[in-house]
Amino acid sequence: MEVLSVLILVISFLFFLGIGVPVAWSLGLSSMLTLMVTVATMPAITTVAQRMATGLDSFSLLAIPFFIVAGELMNRGGIANRLIEFAKALTGRLPGGLLHVNIIAAMLMGAIAGSAVAAASSMGGILGKRMEKEGYPKALGAAVNITSSTTGLIIPPSNVLIVYSLASGGVSVAALFVAGYLPGLLVGGLLMITSAILIKVNKLPAGEPSSMSLVLKTFYNAVPSLFLLVVVIGGIVGGVFTATEASAIAVVYSLILSLIYREIGWKQLPQILLKSGETTAVVMLLIATSMAMSWVMSSENIPQNISAALLSLSDNIIVILILINLLLLFVGIFMDMTPAVLIFTPIFLPVVTALGVDPVHFGIMMVLNLCIGLCTPPVGSVLFIGVGIAKISIQQVIKPLLPLFFAMIVGLVLIMLFPEISLWLPRMFGL
Repeated sequence: MEVLSVLILVISFLFFLGIGVPVAWSLGLSSMLTLMVTVATMPAITTVAQRMATGLDSFSLLAIPFFIVAGELMNRGGIANRLIEFAKALTGRLPGGLLHVNIIAAMLMGAIAGSAVAAASSMGGILGKRMEKEGYPKALGAAVNITSSTTGLIIPPSNVLIVYSLASGGVSVAALFVAGYLPGLLVGGLLMITSAILIKVNKLPAGEPSSMSLVLKTFYNAVPSLFLLVVVIGGIVGGVFTATEASAIAVVYSLILSLIYREIGWKQLPQILLKSGETTAVVMLLIATSMAMSWVMSSENIPQNISAALLSLSDNIIVILILINLLLLFVGIFMDMTPAVLIFTPIFLPVVTALGVDPVHFGIMMVLNLCIGLCTPPVGSVLFIGVGIAKISIQQVIKPLLPLFFAMIVGLVLIMLFPEISLWLPRMFGL
């Protein structure tokens, strides 16, 4: 019966995806069909609906809509522009400096908004025209924008790390947030090194030198935006407020700052809230159906069987981590990050913790792994946004993406082999 359930779950899910059914609906429908193997139709439908509702009944999930609203306000409120100008003052004089500007600004944007989609759309919209004007290949600019935007999912605050905390059964959000800094900077640094090589190959021009006064001026303009990072993360680490309360503070701070900059007015707020509501609805439906599938898998003992199978292959932690990372890289190609975290965390976390891996370290490694999937077809949301803004095809961007993928995989391997990259800061803060 368990084998039959697994076959129905996998085949029905792939079938629905194949005929173009959205991921969230595919998750829910395949869960319902799998449950019908062991229970009657109406109880199966009722159980899936109940699990979807209870899956969203979590105080920590309230942080997600708040951070989404904060990201929209930052994107439209002039905050992204000021971060880009600061990054340009730092690295604009280097050959191909706009690519480095994109990476640094994406990391800064991620450290404030925590959204890869927001970073890709804002960086691509603002820097894309500048790159085109200065003779940068469109495909290269889009590839750098796509991959660098994912650093915002590792560098806190990150909605995906909140989802991982929920799926793991209560790993500290504060510890996950602090743990994301060094891995995020590592990946950003590797992307900059790879971009420097691509810049040399393409013989891209250098920008105008920046004076110290310009650097200080742009830094001064960016300080109010960067201070949000201190408020949010400092408050969480210091125990002043929870991640959910911090997200609400981020909304208030971003709104006040956007109004002060006069980039948006009260008339634009309904549109911003509507857009945030649409994004929140998509994310929450994904979470709800993913929780339902996770419960169905658990009821059929699928996680336990996979855990036993993996542990029977080897008791070497490196071998197990390599196998899990290969599986997650494959999963990331076909599944969005949020459902992947919710479904596969309960499967793989017991395996690695049994072998002594810290749940915080595994969470950072898992999120970075799935970030690569966001940049690959057929479901890579950041990939589609990046090529859409650059107005090029996916085929055109694949070639320059490959060396950047390699850089991200190198970062993943380093984090896998050296847990202290993730765990040093949390231990230093006693988290």
